[in-house]
Amino acid sequence: MTNTNGSAADGASAQDGTGEDAVRDAAAPVQDKPIVELRDAGKAYGNIRALHGVNLSVHPGRVTCVLGDNGAGKSTLIKIISGLHQHTEGEFVIDGEPVRFSTPREALDAGIATVYQDLATVPLMPVWRNFFLGSEMTKGPWPVRRLDIERMKKTADEELRNMGIVLDDLDQPIGTLSGGQRQCVAIARAVYFGARVLILDEPTAALGVKQSGVVLKYIAAARERGLGVIFITHNPHHAYMVGDHFSVLRLGTMELSAARDQVTLEELTNHMAGGTELAALKHELAQVRGVDVEELPEEGDLTAPVVSAKDGAA
Repeated sequence: MTNTNGSAADGASAQDGTGEDAVRDAAAPVQDKPIVELRDAGKAYGNIRALHGVNLSVHPGRVTCVLGDNGAGKSTLIKIISGLHQHTEGEFVIDGEPVRFSTPREALDAGIATVYQDLATVPLMPVWRNFFLGSEMTKGPWPVRRLDIERMKKTADEELRNMGIVLDDLDQPIGTLSGGQRQCVAIARAVYFGARVLILDEPTAALGVKQSGVVLKYIAAARERGLGVIFITHNPHHAYMVGDHFSVLRLGTMELSAARDQVTLEELTNHMAGGTELAALKHELAQVRGVDVEELPEEGDLTAPVVSAKDGAA
């Protein structure tokens, strides 16, 4: 297992015979040119550096997983790419050209859609109405145009089915769907409205095992449709099921950057659990009576690659 100094273009190889790989439908298409790149990017709020020296590449047809604990910088990363905030260091590049978004609308126009953990839906409105919320189809002459309900229902049903989502009744309030189903509707909506890059902010955080599996399935479906997916999560097990490349943030810097064939689930979990900090904690807890630390790893067992901000590129 080697350190990663390249980009996600180095590729991701499937590992045969593992349960995680059963979730992955087919190998992602190889694409050389990333859609989105962060090059030594950072963000400072006054004297506070929330993000520093981050390198990240998002390729079409690949899932880039960004993991980190609370306060690691995941939210700041999302805000830069989605146009909510501007970077204060480095470069933000779209299709090879440096950009600086002023608003989320500019990011949307560039094909970058964000599905937040708290979905922007109206619970009492029907599924089809939420699918077109803010972008409704209309018919008739101006100024007496009216909603084209029939066409919106038909289009929503077709697009959901294209993503493998089959709902019995699109007239039911979206609030009656499970959390996983609502996430999937949001993903299908982003795909329909032309997203090339899909940012998913902790989509499985509040879901049970079954519902999480549903969402992971549609993340894989989005990848197979050629989208570049940024999967933000704190769950290494979920990330490893669908991920092609893994980046771990810690205190605003990129600690790990590795393709799928360069890191194991155990190593990824160790990084998320604190790496060498966990080994130091074991030493401290060993001196407390009644605390069993046998299951915690030794420092020498934490062998996942650690890369500097200059070396790592997702």
